[in-house]
Amino acid sequence: MDRKNKRKGLLILNVLKDSEKPLTSARIAEKLELTGYDISERTIRLYLQRMEMDGLVATNGKKGSMITKKGLEELDSSWVIEKVGFLSARIDRMSYMMNFDLNTVSGTVVINVTLVEPRLFAENIKYIEKVYYDGYAMGNLLTFIPPGENLEHIAIPEGMIGIGTVCSITLNGVLLKYGIPTTSRFGGLLEIKDKKPVRFVEIIMYDGTSIDPLEVFIRSGMTNYMGAIKTGSGRIGASFREFPAESRDRVEQIAARLKRIGLGGLVGIGMPGQSFLDIPVSEGRVGAIVIGGLNPVSILEENGVRAYSRALAGLIDFSRLFHYEEMGERIKRFL
Repeated sequence: MDRKNKRKGLLILNVLKDSEKPLTSARIAEKLELTGYDISERTIRLYLQRMEMDGLVATNGKKGSMITKKGLEELDSSWVIEKVGFLSARIDRMSYMMNFDLNTVSGTVVINVTLVEPRLFAENIKYIEKVYYDGYAMGNLLTFIPPGENLEHIAIPEGMIGIGTVCSITLNGVLLKYGIPTTSRFGGLLEIKDKKPVRFVEIIMYDGTSIDPLEVFIRSGMTNYMGAIKTGSGRIGASFREFPAESRDRVEQIAARLKRIGLGGLVGIGMPGQSFLDIPVSEGRVGAIVIGGLNPVSILEENGVRAYSRALAGLIDFSRLFHYEEMGERIKRFL
């Protein structure tokens, strides 16, 4: 099977992996379309037939197909290589798919989702609020996703709650609507001293990874949000972007408007063709640092709370977001 066909097969297996029940070819096509892939039902049926012969899926008549243990093993061994560059492609797709209108303050924005027990979240709200208050978050808005609701391929299980934080890629999407292309270069750990950015101490290039860099740093215990909120010195998630040099003033203006409505996240922007925080920038471009969208919930891991986070989880309507100061009251309905 050539690389293109193998990738389609892996995409189908990945959809089946995230489902707790059999899926028909029509349902698989719908789920793939939501993530930016257009594969016909007929093509999916052919792939399912072939994968059933190989033992990767099991088909139960009209109910649909489910992934097998062998199929899961195939994903584990093949998907990592196939996904190199996948993150960069997903960033571009999500930027294009969101339809937030800055003038009407309406439409969809990109969010990250973290699954956590409501009680454990409530016990740590004071720390999460401080992350927002100190400006280490992407704006000051978030949302709660109740058990039983699905966001693309993420299902919120019973006994858990989905914490939706604004993804920094929302900035890319807004700028794209104004004709300003964004190059997302890398995600990293930004060292903070006296509440000011000093340097990147770790970086992972977006086009060479299969997982969001901040997810890696969180799971590896490399962050230091507690230090950042208690002493003003620590390590937080951030990313480095580049824009055309001619758009610098426009980017600052749009970022300021976003900040006023609670979607701010631009830490700083450099000068054309000049290094920014020792990060070299190409001629004709400007570098910028954008705050990490997962920062507020990342502090849970530092406090011993196991939480599953997924960056670029999907799109959600802006009207569902609320100010972080409402967290304490809103979480009560889930306790």
